[in-house]
Amino acid sequence: MKKEENEAASWTICLECRGRGKKSRRLRKKVRLRYQMALDQFKKTKREGTAPVRPNKHQYLCLNCKGSGLIHSASPPIADKDNYPHVAIIGGGIGGVALAVACLHRGIPFTLYERDGSFHERSQGYGLTLQQARKAIKGLGVCSLKKGVVSTRHIVHTTDGKVIGEWGMRKWMQQEAKTSSKRTNVHIARQSLRLALIEQLGGHTAVQWGHQLVDFKDCKGEGVELNFKVGGEMKAAKAGLVVGADGIRSTVRSLLIGDDITPLRYLGCIVILGICPLAALEGLDSDLLDSATVFQTANGNERIYMMPYALDAVMWQLSFPMPEKEAKALSAQGARALKEEACRRTQWHDPIPQVLAATLDTQVSGYPVYDRKLLETEWLEKGGQVTLIGDAAHPMSPFKGQGANQALLDALALARGISSECGAFSRWKAVGIRDCVLTEFEKEMFARSASKVKDSAEAAQFLHSEIVLYEGDEPRGRCLKSKKA
Repeated sequence: MKKEENEAASWTICLECRGRGKKSRRLRKKVRLRYQMALDQFKKTKREGTAPVRPNKHQYLCLNCKGSGLIHSASPPIADKDNYPHVAIIGGGIGGVALAVACLHRGIPFTLYERDGSFHERSQGYGLTLQQARKAIKGLGVCSLKKGVVSTRHIVHTTDGKVIGEWGMRKWMQQEAKTSSKRTNVHIARQSLRLALIEQLGGHTAVQWGHQLVDFKDCKGEGVELNFKVGGEMKAAKAGLVVGADGIRSTVRSLLIGDDITPLRYLGCIVILGICPLAALEGLDSDLLDSATVFQTANGNERIYMMPYALDAVMWQLSFPMPEKEAKALSAQGARALKEEACRRTQWHDPIPQVLAATLDTQVSGYPVYDRKLLETEWLEKGGQVTLIGDAAHPMSPFKGQGANQALLDALALARGISSECGAFSRWKAVGIRDCVLTEFEKEMFARSASKVKDSAEAAQFLHSEIVLYEGDEPRGRCLKSKKA
């Protein structure tokens, strides 16, 4: 992401594109007539066969907002409580905070509820790689990720340090190939991105901390009644729309469709994470620690992935197959046991042993890897005024780096849907928020995220197999797809 200074503290939607970032060009007369003729013929045959598909209008970038859907504003828009539903966002992680920000920019009233007592109650967390969501970040009013790091090289090694794959900007430039900025990724600490989004809301006071959702009840077209446990006491609230953004073990999802239908699905491996400051590696000279290189090393069973966490730190992620019972037991033993297991398994090429040894126990965590079966539309239809985003809707393994990306895209898509389909001239109050917004939003979300869930589950398998040792200058999953094709 280009390092820009944020020119204004507040944003509002671009009226030229109605906050979408794109504008639609009218279909050519020839295309419209061809579709109309096909439709007339379909009707004449008493709707036998397949109905013609209405052609989509050609979309192009809105130059007024440069595709972000936002323009600078002297102050945040005033929440339009008369024309928009009040949105109760359950969960103050990346997806939940992003949705709150997107609602703020569009004048959609909201309340963000988080179970944690404060921002700092959650551990430092892991690093994120922004891929498809790089552009979505600007659609959330964040022009500059000051703590973001752009990687320009990705290397794959065997355990003795042999390079078996390399790609990225630096390699393409050396080969005088196309050097599109679209191919770069931004790495950032999860909490740094979360803080950047919370600052868009005006700070930590915009979040209702310490609110643990207990249950909710649909009031048949008159909103949803929610009950929270706050400081040992019960507290009630009401909303026109409830959005579960509360992670893989989502309370909203459990209350809505139950855990029995889509239980956690173990993917057969455990992940151990660590964050190491570069200052702790003084005297270690390695071009793999240049704050612009991502590398992975594997042997067909264990696999470690190391990436910039910040300009002065790296994050490592070790994963390997393990029976679920053993993975739970190891995770429960805590950071020291996880670090010892990681060090024991990775006496490989430099700088891997040194980085792991220099990582403090307090910066180590680990967990068994799970996802869930893909949601089906009818499971959410009964939810009426309730929906899900992010890991609550489509949890996936971390091996494709898609969890946060999809959550950000979900949040922006939902806010844009509410802004577009609700409002002063909408019939959403008579028809219902589900028919006006949620059904179409969920359809798009499921279609976009399904392949990511599937690919992430497959990666949990092939990254711990001989496939990872394939020699070629491309991501490890690409050769597998080529063989399948």
